[in-house]
Amino acid sequence: MKATRREFLRRASLLGMSGTAAPLALQMAAVGAAAAAAPPAQGTAPGAAPAAGTSGDAVGNAVGNSVSHYKALVCIFLYGGNDPYNTIVPYDPERHARYFQARADIALARDKLAATALKPKDPLPGQQAYALAPGLAPLLPWFERGQLAVQLNVGPLAAPTSKRDYIGARVPLPPKLFSHNDQQSYWQALAPEGAASGWGGRLADLFIAANANATFTGVTAGGSALLLAGRHVSAYRVSPAGSTPIELLQRDTYGSTTCTDLMRLLITQSGEHLFERQHAAIVARSMRADARLRAALAGDAVQGAFATPLAAQLKIVARMIAARETLGMRRQVFFVTQNGYDNHDGLNDVHPGLLRELGGAMAEFQQALDALGVAGQVTTFTASEFGRTLVSNGNGSDHGWGGHHLVLGGAVRGGRFYGRHPDLALDGPGFVDHGRMLPDVAVDQFGATLATWFGAGAASLDDVFPNLRRFDGRDLGFMHDAARDS
Repeated sequence: MKATRREFLRRASLLGMSGTAAPLALQMAAVGAAAAAAPPAQGTAPGAAPAAGTSGDAVGNAVGNSVSHYKALVCIFLYGGNDPYNTIVPYDPERHARYFQARADIALARDKLAATALKPKDPLPGQQAYALAPGLAPLLPWFERGQLAVQLNVGPLAAPTSKRDYIGARVPLPPKLFSHNDQQSYWQALAPEGAASGWGGRLADLFIAANANATFTGVTAGGSALLLAGRHVSAYRVSPAGSTPIELLQRDTYGSTTCTDLMRLLITQSGEHLFERQHAAIVARSMRADARLRAALAGDAVQGAFATPLAAQLKIVARMIAARETLGMRRQVFFVTQNGYDNHDGLNDVHPGLLRELGGAMAEFQQALDALGVAGQVTTFTASEFGRTLVSNGNGSDHGWGGHHLVLGGAVRGGRFYGRHPDLALDGPGFVDHGRMLPDVAVDQFGATLATWFGAGAASLDDVFPNLRRFDGRDLGFMHDAARDS
């Protein structure tokens, strides 16, 4: 006999009152955590129901249909605002002396940097030199092999901005500069806090037709990710262990197989009300996605310890990349996170350990990609809501603006620096109030360079990166020519 919701709830209530089990509400939140929101049909507003007869997996366009091989972008977001000066450190004697003078109590001594001094393929002007922070030493071989690049002084910009523009408010600025939440939103969405989509999601929208399972187009192993929210795709959330199942369906609820079957029916059976239909559809998709991913990951061959929290996130990314053929994927955008960079105090106590974790995890991930034979098909990059102040506050550095970021992969034109570091003069044109580095490169330009390699056409870039039309440079040069390997 077909069970009804009323009968299920009646039985559950009786079981609960008898004291044989905890209330169902204790684990119903797992349904939301496991649900992988399907993309609506093209032309449908985010959050609205797909048109009748359409499927999220069917959404796509000509760009996606033209893709014949695999590529992935992996964003490592450093939450809190990474200090750029103690990450990519001025190393030539003259500029290191200026750096040390500005932040003597938190600066890294030059004699501690010799082992990680960088020798770029293209010499820098004026005998400039940089060193990686000692904690990033595992990445030094990748720079020397030409697979790691450094993008200097990139940050949120709404338009090209000089110091005079900033002081005189002559151009639009990102809203609420130096605020964590607002600049995290601007880095990930290029729009104020509350934005509905991020640039990674808008980029993924272009390629969903290339993937057999649109659900896995954007994947976060680092929690909520505005970056991956598209107009048609949503982030699928995984843990380092894999997919997030609905816990109530992984065992016999109240010790009863019948009760578990009734629970499955309750949460997947459609109804007449729109909310019921959408809830049932989302849960059913979650269950299908969970089953697909579990099966695809069952035989993964990713080797390595991946012992730190960041490395564990990158391992599940590597496992999903290894399963790309089984999952039917051609384009994916991944998001992982590392917290702890808001170092107003104790910078030298905390920051070196964060960078050791970052450098070790990135190097181990790249080694895994090499072993999988996809090192040239995956590009990993760092991001952070803002840099820090050049000047010390006594024990740390405060919220800044521009920062330096790393780009790693076999398709990277590595062993080089891109962009320009301003002269280390607090009253010079490269710094605004309190020693905040004025970005020379916009996030839009940084992202557009990655998107071009990913396969996005020039006509799509202005939609994905809304401020891009205001800037001259759309390709910063740190990726190999996309036309050669697309």
